[in-house]
Amino acid sequence: MDSARQRILHLREELNRHNHNYYVLNAPEISDMDFDFMMKELEELEKEHPEFDDPYSPTHRVGSDINKAFTQIAHKRPMLSLGNTYSIEEVNDFVRRAKDGLMGEDFKIVGEMKYDGTSISLTYEHGRLVRAVTRGDGQQGDVVTDNVITIKSIPLQLQGSGWPDEFEIRGEILLPWKEFDRLNAEREFNEEPLFANPRNAASGTLKMQNSAEVAKRGLDAILYFMLGDNLPYDNHYDNMKAAASWGFKVSPEMTLLDDMEAVDRYIEYWDTARKELPVATDGLVFKINSRRQQLNLGFTAKSPRWAIAYKFKAERALTKLRFVSFEVGRTGVVTPVANLEPVLLSGTVVKRASLHNEDIIRTLDIHDHDMLYVEKGGEIIPKITDVDKNSRAPGSEPVEFVKNCPVCGTPLIRIEGEAAWICPNKSGCPPQICGRIEHYVGRRMMNIDGIGEEMVVELYNNGWVRNPADLYTLEVHAEAMKMLPGIGPRTVNRILEGVEASKEVPFERVLYALSIPYVGETGAKKLARAMKSIDRIMEASVDELTAIEDIGPRIAESIISYFSVQENRNIVRRLKDAGVNMSVPENVDADRSDLLAGKTIVISGTFSKHSRDEYKELIENNGGKNSGSISKKTDYVLAGENMGPAKLEKAKSLGIPVIDEDTFLIMIEKQS
Repeated sequence: MDSARQRILHLREELNRHNHNYYVLNAPEISDMDFDFMMKELEELEKEHPEFDDPYSPTHRVGSDINKAFTQIAHKRPMLSLGNTYSIEEVNDFVRRAKDGLMGEDFKIVGEMKYDGTSISLTYEHGRLVRAVTRGDGQQGDVVTDNVITIKSIPLQLQGSGWPDEFEIRGEILLPWKEFDRLNAEREFNEEPLFANPRNAASGTLKMQNSAEVAKRGLDAILYFMLGDNLPYDNHYDNMKAAASWGFKVSPEMTLLDDMEAVDRYIEYWDTARKELPVATDGLVFKINSRRQQLNLGFTAKSPRWAIAYKFKAERALTKLRFVSFEVGRTGVVTPVANLEPVLLSGTVVKRASLHNEDIIRTLDIHDHDMLYVEKGGEIIPKITDVDKNSRAPGSEPVEFVKNCPVCGTPLIRIEGEAAWICPNKSGCPPQICGRIEHYVGRRMMNIDGIGEEMVVELYNNGWVRNPADLYTLEVHAEAMKMLPGIGPRTVNRILEGVEASKEVPFERVLYALSIPYVGETGAKKLARAMKSIDRIMEASVDELTAIEDIGPRIAESIISYFSVQENRNIVRRLKDAGVNMSVPENVDADRSDLLAGKTIVISGTFSKHSRDEYKELIENNGGKNSGSISKKTDYVLAGENMGPAKLEKAKSLGIPVIDEDTFLIMIEKQS
């Protein structure tokens, strides 16, 4: 037993070190495969020895798929905003005011990047993360600890030594450009609204109710300010260097500046160089370095007098509109796209920009061949922001939105209350058909290897696949497929193997793969768990569907409309006949009950009879709701060993019963 515990502790320490090397230092020492092998060994050991479970083990970085409502908590120290300026002269004025406020005393300034993400406050006690809180309104914010735990660049257990017993460190949660591009590519493929910039994406991700989904997004974090009563140094710069030695990701661009000339050079350099950074920035921050001098300068009602933010101006360019094209997605939505004379913005050449819908074209009053203002600023997606009407050619006609589908010619329709025009020819419009097939085979749906966008078009153009059910008869076309340019026996075999393997995909992913309008990944999961089979869903009424959590009237009506089309029902029948999963296995609900119906339970500490994840599942399976933090709405705290003292104190102050695992197991009539 001791050897198992020692091995678990060793693996955790090594995996945390390698995580830090990879995500913070960008200097991995081992291959991804070796890392995965270590992680797999740890997972197996923890499963064999649940008594050694630790909520901050590297194996828990993937998050939980249990929805959790956020609770608010007051900040121990207010999270004030900084004063902003777009002028170098005003930054110099800030330096002069600081000098006057310090009665001529010498001081140093720290220059830092102003990262464009969402603010976070992390509290550590005895070297372990105990709480993560959003900025909120500056006085209180949402507790998002469960989501922050999934961010691999945030240490859960500090390394090295010398940290205070209790301190707070603040920073920015970010979505790197690479992850932002990947996420938007997925959303574009699924015809979901694109995130305008990484800041919005990071903020939205951090507030998701499903930490398992948060873990998939690839968030990052850079920390920039430490607060506490016993910090190791009397200045900001050295404290942040110490934080870096404890495992925090601290900006390598942080620089000590001696005078206004150095500040001006810093601004001039980063106005261009920032565009090469892997994360979004929208300015610089300048802080007086000495903590004593910060205290002497104090605060205004809204911001500190010892810091200022210099914001970069958004990049803007004027370029000519060549023409507007109209593109059809898998749900039939027709999107206008401005095709532009190429223009350089933020280091990339912009040739196209979405105009989103007819209303935006009308609002901007865009005419043929207008000169358009394009902006990126902190946004990677080019956006048309204005029209230079002074340069408009006489007699230029307004851009007209098409009345018919640009591909199949079907008259477009517009649903009342919505901005989009839609091609209703679901069964005969090629881009819609190909889009639905491409969606069906996608990684998060049926995950059929070897079939991408180009292959879908080939299969469609050759008449072999016109709907997802046709994929399961592809074997009869195998020899003909091998004759396609660039396609050999190996690719065809991989496709056929992928089609066969897709029959094992769980029902909830099959449901998502069907491209039912408004039914996304989460909605499909809720539907599958509640209705159990495709047959029940096809015959369900609006009332039955809206009784399911997160299924509103619009989604319910869309489901009924989808299955009212005989062709869709035929596709489902053919998929079922092919062996695709169209129901939830019967044994899934064997252990479900309503014993904890209406009860909200918080889990804290470590346990010997079941893991924390197993207890969460038991709570959910018995009708209860898991929560990550204690509030007046909490009914019980399920406490194991090493329960956090703050949680215990809060539970007592609110009069919430604290129960051990034996008591809990009796409550759900499950002894072990």
